[in-house]
Amino acid sequence: LAAFSASVCSLLAITVDRYLSLYNALTYHSERTLGFTCAMVLLMWVLCLGVGLLPILGWNCLRDQSSCSILQPVTKDNAAVLAVTFLLLFALMLQLYLQICKIAFRHAQQIAVQHQFIATAQATSTRKGLSTLSFILGTFALCWIPFAIYSLVADSTYPVVYTYSLALPATCNSLINPIIYAFRNPDIQKSLWLACCGCIPSTFSSRPRTSSDV
Repeated sequence: LAAFSASVCSLLAITVDRYLSLYNALTYHSERTLGFTCAMVLLMWVLCLGVGLLPILGWNCLRDQSSCSILQPVTKDNAAVLAVTFLLLFALMLQLYLQICKIAFRHAQQIAVQHQFIATAQATSTRKGLSTLSFILGTFALCWIPFAIYSLVADSTYPVVYTYSLALPATCNSLINPIIYAFRNPDIQKSLWLACCGCIPSTFSSRPRTSSDV
């Protein structure tokens, strides 16, 4: 529970951070200091560890096995609360990303008006950013939503293999996201090249940074 909560909350925190970096672009770097970021990450992990400790503190079905959910020893009612909470967080992420897209398109239009000769390049950059965003959100939905819905309708009498087959993609989502970023974000590609061979190909140094790299 703690690990799953931290995974979802981390993605939500990244979404909120991206939104604020665009919405408050002028003051973002002065407000979001390293100390503030570390404090928020620490607070998030403390809250997620608290969620993980709830079954130990009595949020369990040990006294009534018939009330167990697929997430034993969590009860069916409590599992439903967790699943609904996740779906609400996902809806919030979608709403924030829609706002991010609106702000990004507005910025792209303003840049295109000021520098019409780079309008095509800016449109290409915006499309690349949106395609990366679509990959991230689509993968997140495919990995997590089936498991959340299954938690709502199933209980402990369902075959365990169904639970594991749906929980595995949710667990692997945190592994898939870095791979998507690695293929589409030059900054991460540079870090991988440095980590693997201690060098950076010349193609990276000559490539200008675009808004889709963020």
